[in-house]
Amino acid sequence: MPEETLQERTEEATPRRREEARKRGQVAKSRELSSVAVLFAGTSSLLLLGSLFLSQIYLMFGYSFTSFNLSLDLPSTLYLFKFFSFSLLKFLLPLFVLLTLSVLIVYLLQTGGGVWAVEAIGLKFDRINPIEGFKRLFSLTSLFELIKSLVKLAIITLVSYFIIKDEVKGILNLLGMPVGYLTASMVHLTKVLIIKILFILFLLSLLDWFYNWWEVERKLRMTREELKEELKQTEGDPFVRARIRQKQREVARRRMLAEVPKADVVITNPEHFAVALRYEMGEMPAPQVVAKGVDHLAQKIKEIAKENNVPIFEDPPLARLLYYKTKVGDYIPQELYEAVAKILAVIYKLREKRRGF
Repeated sequence: MPEETLQERTEEATPRRREEARKRGQVAKSRELSSVAVLFAGTSSLLLLGSLFLSQIYLMFGYSFTSFNLSLDLPSTLYLFKFFSFSLLKFLLPLFVLLTLSVLIVYLLQTGGGVWAVEAIGLKFDRINPIEGFKRLFSLTSLFELIKSLVKLAIITLVSYFIIKDEVKGILNLLGMPVGYLTASMVHLTKVLIIKILFILFLLSLLDWFYNWWEVERKLRMTREELKEELKQTEGDPFVRARIRQKQREVARRRMLAEVPKADVVITNPEHFAVALRYEMGEMPAPQVVAKGVDHLAQKIKEIAKENNVPIFEDPPLARLLYYKTKVGDYIPQELYEAVAKILAVIYKLREKRRGF
C-alpha cells in the first residue's frame, strides 16, 4: 500500500482485513526474539550441562585412544568415524531438540498459534529481480535495520565494558593463582557477563516486537472509503439493503391490507389510529390483530373497511392500547379481553338484526 496514504488511515482494521493479512503472513513477529530464544536455550544448556558434555567428550576420547588400534586402513577409519559420530550425536541431539523447540515456541507465541501463509512463501518475480533487490537494499527499512543493529551492538558493547570494568580488579588479583581457582573464577565471570547480555538482548527484542506490532497495526488501518467498500462486500451495498427493506415493508403492508376485508371490526381513533380485529369462536383463543396503522395507513385501513362493509368502531383509548401493545398477527392481551368483547358483542347483535330484516 502506498506510504503516503498511511496518514489518512484513521479506522481500525476489521476482522476480515486482519484475517486476510494473516493469510499473507502479515503478523507481528520479531526475529530478535527467536535469536534470543536460541541463545538462551543454548547458553542454559551449556551452563547446566556443560560439565556433563565435557566429561562425555573426555571419556569418548579416552576410550578411543585406549581401545582402538589406530591403523590407517579403511575399516578402522570408518569405524572410528562412526564411533565419534554416534557419541557426539548422543549428547548433542538433546541440545538441538531444545534449540528447535525454543524457536518453535517463540514463533507460536508471536503469531498466535502459527501462520501458514502460502502467499508469503510463493515464488514472486520481485524477489529475484536484481533491480527490486537493489531498491530494498537501500530502502528506508534497510537503513532502519542497520541503525537498529548498530544501536544494539553499541548497547551490548557498553554493557560488556561496564561489567568487565567492575571486575578488572578481581581479574588482576587472579594473577599467580592456581589454575583450578583461575578457571573457576573466569567461568563465573563469563556466566555473569552472558546472563546480563542475554537480559539486555531480551529487552531489546521485546522493544523490537512492539515496534513490529505497531508497524503492522499502522499498515492494517483503513481509510473510510476502504471500510465502506468492505462493508459493501460483506453485507452488501447500504442503498441496496435499504431498498430491499423498503420492498419488504411494502410487501408486508399489502399483505396486511389484504386481511382487512376478513376482519370483524376496525377500532379507531377518529384521526390517527386504526386496528383491525378478527375472531372466530371455537377456532381462536382470542381476537387476533390482522392489521394496524397510524395516520395515512390508518386512513387506508378505514377506507378498505368501508369498501368491504367491515364495521368501524371509534374508541380512542382502546385503539391506542391495541396499537402499542400488539403486533400484526398477535392475539390481544388478556387485560383487553373485556373491552374488546363488549365491542364484538355489539357488532354481533347488529349483524343478527340485519339478518332478521
